Amino acid sequence: MEKKKAVNTKLHIRKGDTVKVLAGDDRGKTGKVLEVVREKSRAIVEGINIVTKHTKPSAGKPEGGIKKTEAGVHISNLMLVDPASGKPTRVGRKADSNGKLQRYSKKTGEIIK
Repeated sequence: MEKKKAVNTKLHIRKGDTVKVLAGDDRGKTGKVLEVVREKSRAIVEGINIVTKHTKPSAGKPEGGIKKTEAGVHISNLMLVDPASGKPTRVGRKADSNGKLQRYSKKTGEIIK
């Protein structure tokens, strides 16, 4: 029996954010988020978690060979880097004057765009 996850969960990082890796082989590295997969709570980060894929030659791609590409990293292993200070920070949400939620840095208190 498969466990169901809520798809509408809000995540603390978005596409385009700069993040720092907290755990795994690439611990301590930073990179830009290329894609966020909400269903699996994973993010694809530029230059992080590089895997090799072997492709067999076919009519469409006669060259085949070995291709290096980024694999997903779990969201819990990533921390947002504050754009203002350049240091990793936790993320909070607070409502602005229009009632819309905005992310803010818990370290500096500034709004994250």
